[in-house]
Amino acid sequence: MPGIVVQAEPFDMGERLNRFAARQENAGAVVSFCGIVRDVAGGGLQAMEIEHFPGMTEKALSGIAGQAMARWSLKDAFILHRYGRMGQGETIMMVATAARHRGDAFAAAEFLMDYLKSRAPFWKKEFTADGAAWVAARDEDEEALSRWSSGG
Repeated sequence: MPGIVVQAEPFDMGERLNRFAARQENAGAVVSFCGIVRDVAGGGLQAMEIEHFPGMTEKALSGIAGQAMARWSLKDAFILHRYGRMGQGETIMMVATAARHRGDAFAAAEFLMDYLKSRAPFWKKEFTADGAAWVAARDEDEEALSRWSSGG
């Protein structure tokens, strides 16, 4: 059963990864990725705010993690995603996967990251000196996710 956490509070990446890795038996590889709030293209990001629907979000994340576990024969998977207001440099999310072989762990982690970026039920709003604006879906994110439907 993959671990799913959706929370407002900041988290310690190292502590979370160590906790995940410590419970892995017969896994030859653990792969992790953390997403961090970065400045907008023109500069001047003051904050980012992420919204979600409790219950619906966890169900969606659990479903996609289950798909990754089956597709790549994972031993375990973990997704942590924050919501609320965050500033530049704060960690937004973390994905960790464990498998017997590194190829499966890397592919599953990348699949989960592509899903989180394009389809996970989170809505992002950026705040700059010019005001606030919702972050629109990007074609590049959809293209990254589409490769997995073709066996990627």
